[in-house]
Amino acid sequence: MNYIGSKKKLANTIKDIILNSVGSDQKLVFCDLFAGTGAISEVMKGEFKNLIANDMEYYSYITLKAKLNCKPLGWQEHLKKLNNLKGVEGFISESYGEGGSDGRLYFSKSNAMKIDSIRLEIERLFRRKEINKDSYYYLIASLIESADKVANTASVFGAYLKKLKASALKELDLVGLNVKCKGKEPKIFNEDSNKLIENIHGDVLYLDPPYNTRQYGANYHLLTTIAKYDRFTPKGKTGLREYQKSNWCYKKRVANELEELIKKAHFRHIFLSYNNEGLLKSSEIKEILSKYGTYSFKEWEYDKFQSQKDAGNSKVTEFLHILKKDR
Repeated sequence: MNYIGSKKKLANTIKDIILNSVGSDQKLVFCDLFAGTGAISEVMKGEFKNLIANDMEYYSYITLKAKLNCKPLGWQEHLKKLNNLKGVEGFISESYGEGGSDGRLYFSKSNAMKIDSIRLEIERLFRRKEINKDSYYYLIASLIESADKVANTASVFGAYLKKLKASALKELDLVGLNVKCKGKEPKIFNEDSNKLIENIHGDVLYLDPPYNTRQYGANYHLLTTIAKYDRFTPKGKTGLREYQKSNWCYKKRVANELEELIKKAHFRHIFLSYNNEGLLKSSEIKEILSKYGTYSFKEWEYDKFQSQKDAGNSKVTEFLHILKKDR
């Protein structure tokens, strides 16, 4: 999945820095507080005694449940059947598909109808107890990932393209997520990170919050709609749903959000990913973190995520801010 701020390409580098700092210890608890699609949680699972993963976005929560729980019993026999279903008219085709009543072009007509038929059948299978909850999450997450590959967008769902692009004309192919089974079953949450931090304890805390003003709830709203498959009245040209806005995306609020989180964190080792294009300057982050313990950082350059082609700088400097918090 093309995902803003994804650490998939950097995951092993970040893992090595964390393990070199604290060691791989089966007595420690690791927490990925803004887990997104689980890139860091996946590589860290099994390195520590327990894993905690969280994300406020529901599509992320479903994806984390699918990737990290590793108990999707029975999905193999259903995956092929789901993939061979005939499309039906439903909420996605009506509101977000080609020729739909709302005129939005997020998906071709056939792919939108296929999403509807698969999602409705997953719900039916679960309601009739033909699949367990882990398989339910796994199949929905697989549908989200597969639908993203044929979406008629410039990588994010903040808007759709005026004409169907080549990849959007391809038939949706429901492919199961690749799940690596290792380590204990993690604790997975779907909560506001600054509220959850008050109620969890551990040893190693990894933070990858939003960097800029782009709200994930708006940029990936359609993935949550596929995941929940609830009926509502889509708003505006892009068909937005109601979503919780993050204080991390506001220049005037982000410094306070960071300090409050660090202050409340019941973790000794804290690692914060942030880049040079973020709302907070590195000097501001250093000033905040240094109040609470011993501060250091690592930095490196890499190719940044670009949702649309532009002539701007394609490189970004990534910082991993490191805090050994005073007890």
